[in-house]
Amino acid sequence: MKLKLTRPLIFFDIEATGLDVAKDHIVELGYIKVFPDGNEQSATLRFKPVDALGNVVHIPEKIVDIHGISDEDVKDCPSFKECAGDIYDNVFKGSDLAGFNSNRFDIPILVEELLRAGVNVDLDGVKFIDVQNIYHKLEKRNLAAALWFYCGKELSDAHQALADTRATYEVLQAQLDHYPDDLTNDVDALADFSALNKTVDLAGRVALDEQGHETFTFGKNKNRLVADVVRRDPGFISWILQSDFPLDTKQVVERLRLKYK
Repeated sequence: MKLKLTRPLIFFDIEATGLDVAKDHIVELGYIKVFPDGNEQSATLRFKPVDALGNVVHIPEKIVDIHGISDEDVKDCPSFKECAGDIYDNVFKGSDLAGFNSNRFDIPILVEELLRAGVNVDLDGVKFIDVQNIYHKLEKRNLAAALWFYCGKELSDAHQALADTRATYEVLQAQLDHYPDDLTNDVDALADFSALNKTVDLAGRVALDEQGHETFTFGKNKNRLVADVVRRDPGFISWILQSDFPLDTKQVVERLRLKYK
């Protein structure tokens, strides 16, 4: 269905040096600008990531593995700061914005980079459309939806423990049939595939990074090594141990405190 627009709507996606809006930098910006008359303008722009001091920022290998853009690919590109004014004035200014997970990442990091470059960003009246949020709100993501999608069955006794358990069992069996190239019929492989990250405690407050080191996943010390926090911010450790965290989390943190103090 053709969009009804009263002013331009820009669909855009950003690839960056990482996912930290406050610290990371844009390396690629792709956009399609849709005008009320149906005309479109599109482009892909690449940038050399540069920090506030003008130093080139390395794109971590684990990030390159995701979007495929390396230091070599952007070494001859301008920095975002060099182009920021032109990008805002001639592309984004006066337009509404749309993307997939854009409210949580793409819009915040775009605005952050513009502000770093000294661009006066005016978001008054700008509308944000996050297509991912629409998808999640309209397509149920619960057990009943999974049972219907994979097994063609309705979950008539939802939220009864045994019925939910049976449905979960049947869904896993159907998933193995549905994704033969992606799933291995092996408990270790399934556990690894279904894990969002390698957590140390059950609540996921402490996780392992790519090197296998314990890191915090929340708060002011998010993504920092537990070993460093134990030594440099013991008050944060004490706060966890004295606050309303799960006992399992407290046990893990206490164990790590003794390990690294």
